[in-house]
Amino acid sequence: MALAATATAAAIALPVGLTLGHAGRGGALAINVSNVGRALPSIAILVVAVQLIGIGVAPAFVALVALAVPPIVTNAFVGMREVDEQLRDAAKGLGMRGLQVLLKVELPNAMPVVMAGVRTSGVQVVATATLAALVGWGGLGRYIIDGISQRDFVQVFAGAVMVAFLSAVVEVLLAGLQRLLTPTGLRSAAGRATRGAVAVGAPQAKPAT
Repeated sequence: MALAATATAAAIALPVGLTLGHAGRGGALAINVSNVGRALPSIAILVVAVQLIGIGVAPAFVALVALAVPPIVTNAFVGMREVDEQLRDAAKGLGMRGLQVLLKVELPNAMPVVMAGVRTSGVQVVATATLAALVGWGGLGRYIIDGISQRDFVQVFAGAVMVAFLSAVVEVLLAGLQRLLTPTGLRSAAGRATRGAVAVGAPQAKPAT
């Protein structure tokens, strides 16, 4: 359930965020719309979707996709705009065209920020997918919803623990995917920066007396 919703949201949001970030236009509108989407509670989206579509899989899927889209759009746009302008100029100087600059220069350098948005969306969707049980989609949310209705708090606790564990697993897996997709040079630079910060902040040894 979470994988399908996150993948659909990424398919919708990534082209929008990357294109706007590459063009450098419409970013303010996209981010403001995304912020409005973040402010809407998932339960409210779910209720509206049920009124429009009816009970079943569709309203839950719509609510989860709507929850996942805003962070991906925002991070994709911000990641693209944070790419050093000198890199773009150098790529154009080498004869690269717009699409080549986007795919070979901007996207690899923006990948850590872009994937951070996907990670955020994925974990949020897993944690919120329990609401799907309210409209008959099933999933781990059934333990929580059924447990509450039956006043079986052991079942509620078990469902909550499983959802928390699954969210942690998704976070770890997406973090690994983010590292895998980040170019080696950027990973090495980040590692050197981290080690340098640790070295600077480390206490100096006092000479023996």
